[in-house]
Amino acid sequence: MKSKKVKRGCEPPEKGLMSDLLWSDPQPFPGKSPSKRGVGFSFGPDITEAFLNQNNLKLLVRSHEVKDEGYLVEHGGKTITVFSAPNYCDSMGNKGAFIHFGKDLEPKFTQYKEVPHPEIRPMAYAAGMGGLFT
Repeated sequence: MKSKKVKRGCEPPEKGLMSDLLWSDPQPFPGKSPSKRGVGFSFGPDITEAFLNQNNLKLLVRSHEVKDEGYLVEHGGKTITVFSAPNYCDSMGNKGAFIHFGKDLEPKFTQYKEVPHPEIRPMAYAAGMGGLFT
């Protein structure tokens, strides 16, 4: 499998397999096309099916794309996008979600909304917790 050869522990390059794995998104129609992101590709249900068959998998679970309800099931139930950041960048109004697989291996989704920010300026906590612990 080519993905095992991807160099990890570094910034993703602007092109190549790591970039394609990170930034490619599902599309509802067959085939592959340039991504709206300007990096990676958009891929259809036929590409998902080929990938799953080639790698002896039944389901593709991915992230890194905002979804209004926190998750979206596509490609005939074979592609799931899950996004855990509610109200992304304090402006998207989306729910967050996580996925759990029980013993039956069926996906179960938990959705949630954002909570109010602590009394510090937005995003200050992203850099060393905004000095809260110093």
